[in-house]
Amino acid sequence: QVEIRESGGGWVQTGGSLRLSCQASGSAVSIDAMGWHRLAPGKERELVARIDTGGHILFGDSVKGRFTISRDGATNMVYLQMNSLKPEDSAVYECAAEEYNDYGAPYYYWGQGTQVTVSS
Repeated sequence: QVEIRESGGGWVQTGGSLRLSCQASGSAVSIDAMGWHRLAPGKERELVARIDTGGHILFGDSVKGRFTISRDGATNMVYLQMNSLKPEDSAVYECAAEEYNDYGAPYYYWGQGTQVTVSS
């Protein structure tokens, strides 16, 4: 069993910053990657950022240059530093831990999400 817990969401004005944290715990298997997605009303779930065990990082186009992601592999903690926030960044931010099986198929463990609201 893998438990995902997010924290750090809240309210911020346009141009401000927030730092989200995600903890994966209780896993009996290795985690290959962790990342963040976001979901806003009326929109599809969107990839925000992903980091794998080798430190390779992928950002969604809408956040490139503004967000950074880092991970502590020893503790399975991942951090999302969000800068220059815009109202369009408002969403529920969901953390996921990613595990690949022997056939290369991913399995995701999802957290409950944390709300980020950016006001003008």
